[in-house]
Amino acid sequence: MKKTNIGGQGVLEGVMMRSQTVSGLAVRKASGKINYTKEKITLAANKNKFVKLPFIRGVVSLVDMMGMGVKTLTKAAKMYDENSTEQEPSKLEKFIAKKTGKSAMDVAMVFAVIIALGLAVGIFFILPTVLANIVRPYIASSILMNLISGGIRLVIFVAYILAISFMKDIKRVYRYHGAEHKTISAYEHEEELTVDNVQKYKTLHPRCGTSFMLIVVLLAILVFAVVDSLFVVVFGHPQSLLERFATHLCVLPLIGGTGFELLKLSGKMRNHPLTRVLIAPGLWLQRITTREPDEDQLEVALVALRHALDEPPMEGEGASPIVRV
Repeated sequence: MKKTNIGGQGVLEGVMMRSQTVSGLAVRKASGKINYTKEKITLAANKNKFVKLPFIRGVVSLVDMMGMGVKTLTKAAKMYDENSTEQEPSKLEKFIAKKTGKSAMDVAMVFAVIIALGLAVGIFFILPTVLANIVRPYIASSILMNLISGGIRLVIFVAYILAISFMKDIKRVYRYHGAEHKTISAYEHEEELTVDNVQKYKTLHPRCGTSFMLIVVLLAILVFAVVDSLFVVVFGHPQSLLERFATHLCVLPLIGGTGFELLKLSGKMRNHPLTRVLIAPGLWLQRITTREPDEDQLEVALVALRHALDEPPMEGEGASPIVRV
């Protein structure tokens, strides 16, 4: 099986695929036409030797992918509905753009990533700690406290994914997410990239972002327990709520970097019996975040992949005209 770093993302009526150097985005319009675009990219994790180091590259890649994800969602919406209008940048964004020499839209994207990171940390890390702190007077063990906090964090995470899966548009995105996984699996197995060949693969993939998030949530339980225990050994008393916030936030990059390395390792060693056991929870969760795509959706994913590989699309593929944006 071919080793590859091809990744992707399901979007509004489309799929984004990216290699190390090219990003391809394909979106099917209501008319049935597939609009596509591609662009050369330079991943932040490839810019110098320092950010390529294990664990560091994971943190850099996470921020990089969030930025690309926000940009892709905006671009896909515009490709789907050419009459949609982009939100006017704020005065602050225009001011920063003027001072930095960047475009106002680039500055807006940075703000969007910062807000997304802040919400993720607040909802999935700070909120569980606050809720677990309610029972803290009755729990003496820091390990048990972290198990309670981790359990709350896991419930919130799964409940969030499950809740949004009932939204009509998200259901469509999840089907395109499944098409993305099937297409990448076919490419990794060196199949000819046709709808029929791609269709036979599963919608689950070990390198999925859903699996990464679950790894981070579970890994946090272990790391936070170690940090809290070390704090007691060093300072002689349990951490206050503010101290827990501070120490946990400080080790979040380590958790994210470690999770990234584990995800890459699981992709390379997916057939090892131990790896199969370890990646199983992430694959179970993907049964929520992916759906079985139809042939039209697979066709869109194939167009996106061919452009990520810097190959021309197959004109007339299926019954859908393909239009360059």
